[in-house]
Amino acid sequence: MKNLFLLPLVFTLIMSCENPKKEDKTTNKYVEETHSFAKPNIAVISHLDLNINVDFDAKAIIGKATYTIENNNATEIILDSKFLEIENVLADTKTTGFSLGEFDEMLGQPLHIAIKPDTETITVFYQTTSKTEALQWLNPQQTADKKHPFLFTQGQAILTRTWIPIQDSPQIRITYDATVKVPSELMAVMSAENPKVKTADGIYNFKMKQPISAYLIALAVGDIEYKAISERTGIYAEKSMVTKVHSEFSDMEKMVVAAENLYGKYAWDQFDVIVLPPSFPFGGMENPRLTFATPTVVAGDKSLTSLIAHELAHSWSGNLVTNATWNDFWLNEGFTVYFEIRIMEALYGIDRANMIALIGRQDLDDELESLKNTPNSTKLKLDLKGKNPDDGMNSIAYDKGYLFLRTLEETVGREKFDAFLKNYFNAHAFSTIHTEKFIAYLNKNLLEKHKINFNTDEWVYDAGVPSNQAVIQSDKFENAEKAMQQFLTNNKVDVAMTKDWTTQEWVHFIRNFPKEMTIAQMELFDDAFNFTNSMNSHIAMVWFEQAINKNYRGNAVDTKIEEFLTQVGRRWYVETLFKAYEKHDKVEEATAIYKKARANYHSVTATTIDKLLGYSN
Repeated sequence: MKNLFLLPLVFTLIMSCENPKKEDKTTNKYVEETHSFAKPNIAVISHLDLNINVDFDAKAIIGKATYTIENNNATEIILDSKFLEIENVLADTKTTGFSLGEFDEMLGQPLHIAIKPDTETITVFYQTTSKTEALQWLNPQQTADKKHPFLFTQGQAILTRTWIPIQDSPQIRITYDATVKVPSELMAVMSAENPKVKTADGIYNFKMKQPISAYLIALAVGDIEYKAISERTGIYAEKSMVTKVHSEFSDMEKMVVAAENLYGKYAWDQFDVIVLPPSFPFGGMENPRLTFATPTVVAGDKSLTSLIAHELAHSWSGNLVTNATWNDFWLNEGFTVYFEIRIMEALYGIDRANMIALIGRQDLDDELESLKNTPNSTKLKLDLKGKNPDDGMNSIAYDKGYLFLRTLEETVGREKFDAFLKNYFNAHAFSTIHTEKFIAYLNKNLLEKHKINFNTDEWVYDAGVPSNQAVIQSDKFENAEKAMQQFLTNNKVDVAMTKDWTTQEWVHFIRNFPKEMTIAQMELFDDAFNFTNSMNSHIAMVWFEQAINKNYRGNAVDTKIEEFLTQVGRRWYVETLFKAYEKHDKVEEATAIYKKARANYHSVTATTIDKLLGYSN
């Protein structure tokens, strides 16, 4: 570290006695947060002015973060910092003392900054390091156009602190401005008001006027172009992908309209999507105004665009009303899956919506089976103290949360439930909420109001899934199962029966291969449908999983699996395949592939696979 003040700082909180009720209210504004060192009830940030230079040669972000703070007569403010080089700190305009506390492998270090009871701003001069986990620096060969480097950030859950010193708790919402300097041949975009064309000097100015949580601050830099879909929707992508992405996501405006018809006006002015290089670790990330998306959803037939509906839904559940802590993560994702499926139903019909929901239900069964030895992990309200929040980012939050809400809807009736949700989003707009507060709101404004008995506590606080669960059915899935049985019985495939199948039908078809499936039968299906060479990433993933499970191997299949794992960094996909290798005692083979692939993965994905395979870099 440079220029650290090593003298110990003694900080005391000076509480006012003039208005104790007001002080108590302030003290209780924020709940205890185990994944942040910040003490926001003492001093909390409210606005960020970020001024940074993106240096591709040094692979570092260098600059300063200036915060407006709400100061409760405090003598210190604490930020979260991890793998950052802190060079100097100002309180208002004067140099002040600071120190970094003991390093925690998961949380990083508390950055203690000395302030006065009347301090209004702090400024931290810093730069990122080679260990910074939120950033992925890509060389030209790792991009679609292979001409220029690329950079993107991923802040969820607690990685924003690795590229900005900040109070990295979801319950702390801030507005921000940013000035970002990049090479002149590249464009910078953020989760804020964005440029539509490149500047001549590589300097970009951003403004996010609505308060957001730290994990939603995002930056991408690359040789990208913008193409509008409507006045308030559009896409960013590398040049070679712009036309394809624009066509794939051409229903975005229709999605926004459908969402607004359900739960109220879109609050973020603009809804754009940027398609990132394939190393992006998630399907999508709901950064306000600018969703980050993986290219694996660009299938050519809009069959995977439910992901865009999902990220759009986060504009209400997650971005507008945010989980207060990561223990309450289901409040973000369960609501969003429910909303996503309602959007898909409005646009594409009940059959498509139910197929998506049923695949999620199958994912939930798989997750419950994998967590059978740790039943507490299957509760909606989690206790993640001492654990990485990523541990709770699984099908329990998403699909059990969805199932809870769908069961509620079927119990009370859709009309009442929609009215409740619309009021919920309006009542809690631009705020954070924890599980207990939601349950109190649910009881008062829906269940007690309509005299409905419902086992909410069992759903939220007990392991597993209660017996009073909504049953999701799909005639199309039943037909896919019948077709498979016919093909296997006759040892012959009638391709015409599958002519109009959606991605969801194919996924269900492949997932439900019988346990006794033979190599010859795998070959029969591969010859008929060319699964091994599928250009649809979801179909390819489930097929490769079955190939590993059924030991359907050979040079062609093995080569394609390795190509998939080295080219795609989406954590869900690669974790599924590496789990299949591990399940069948093929860790050595998996590790050989992983050694080649790891450099292409974001730290979020690499950390997960390191743990799964017991790999040490």
